[in-house]
Amino acid sequence: MQPTTTLRFPYGKGHREITLPQARVQAVLTSALHAAGRRDLAAQQALVRAALASPIGSAPLHELAQGKKNIVIIASDHTRPVPSRAILPPMLEEIRRGSPDADITLLIATGCHRGTTRDELAAKLGEDLMREVRICVHDCDDTEMLVDLGKLPSGGPLTVNRLAIEADLLVSEGFIEPHFFAGFSGGRKSVLPGIAARASVMANHCAEFIDSPRARTGLLVDNPIHRDMVWAARQAKLAFIVNVVINAEKEAIYAVAGDVEAAHEAGCAYLSGLCQVPAAPADIVITSNGGYPLDQNIYQAVKGMTAAEACVREGGVIIMLAASSDGHGGKGFFAQLSQGEPDALMQQILARSRSETIPDQWQVQIFLRVLKRARVIYVSDAPDEMVRALHMTPAHSLEEAISIADRLLGTPNATVTAIPDGVAVMVV
Repeated sequence: MQPTTTLRFPYGKGHREITLPQARVQAVLTSALHAAGRRDLAAQQALVRAALASPIGSAPLHELAQGKKNIVIIASDHTRPVPSRAILPPMLEEIRRGSPDADITLLIATGCHRGTTRDELAAKLGEDLMREVRICVHDCDDTEMLVDLGKLPSGGPLTVNRLAIEADLLVSEGFIEPHFFAGFSGGRKSVLPGIAARASVMANHCAEFIDSPRARTGLLVDNPIHRDMVWAARQAKLAFIVNVVINAEKEAIYAVAGDVEAAHEAGCAYLSGLCQVPAAPADIVITSNGGYPLDQNIYQAVKGMTAAEACVREGGVIIMLAASSDGHGGKGFFAQLSQGEPDALMQQILARSRSETIPDQWQVQIFLRVLKRARVIYVSDAPDEMVRALHMTPAHSLEEAISIADRLLGTPNATVTAIPDGVAVMVV
């Protein structure tokens, strides 16, 4: 009997597994983040407090808070696995230390996502914290709550949430992970796209920038999207950040605090040392979007697909696992992709100027780039007709997906590379 290998992938709030002949499996690419041990809440908060005690490129938060009455903390929304219960209480302690009577508002950075519900906020923050501070959810289309701050380097308008601009002190929490076109998440992204107007996001995510070879995972230098984001954060006067790196259980294993650029760059350097993996080209690449909350829809799952894109042989097959309980996740995303064939759609997008970007165009553009390289089999709970409309082949188990892939490739011996968490690695 030939030896076998069992592969395990996050899926929703659980996992999916498949056992394959060992000879077929080229490699299993995992981030060292996944080897990081568990951290209880107290240990995570201790990491944050240590970072706050040694800020990078900035005075301590309690000093910045002195004399400030109206303080706004930009916090992540329901689509981000940021361990806010580990980050926010130490931040609040530090702010109260400097300004005991400050009015503190949590501004939920939804970008262009749907608004975070109260139940989602309670699950993320806890009832005690929700009672302690005022909470406002950003709406990128609420013109009365938006303020113009001039022109981005891209030429588009920079318009952000009024609460942030009217604050005496603006700070943010977040987490750093590889990002498929901004290089890394975290830091400056709290402002753009986090609390920006839709038009600002459109300009920053234009076809020209997304097409740039510098707008890729792990790249900050000369990345035009990153450049816009940093400029926006400076214009909004984002004075201090607290960012963490998380393990597979979404627990903080590292924290950094301080200046929006200096602290973020330090966090990115730490993360790079953990999550860079060498490419292992294969006929079939199986990956996931890291499970809940990042695999709630097809839109978000494009991120994980880009890790597979970097490994799959041209003309091969990507098997993507994402529960997708919220369906496609983007009306514009679905409408654009379901209206034509991939090659024609890509040409339409590339012909648009920076000022002509339409909602969800960037995600469509990257997804089309993936589809140009490989066929995609999508393992999810989404309706089959929705998956097919997005030019993918639906499947409901890994066994079914492998069977389909073998049939498409015309061989039962196609090589396989596994990337258990596609959003936690940087393929180099």
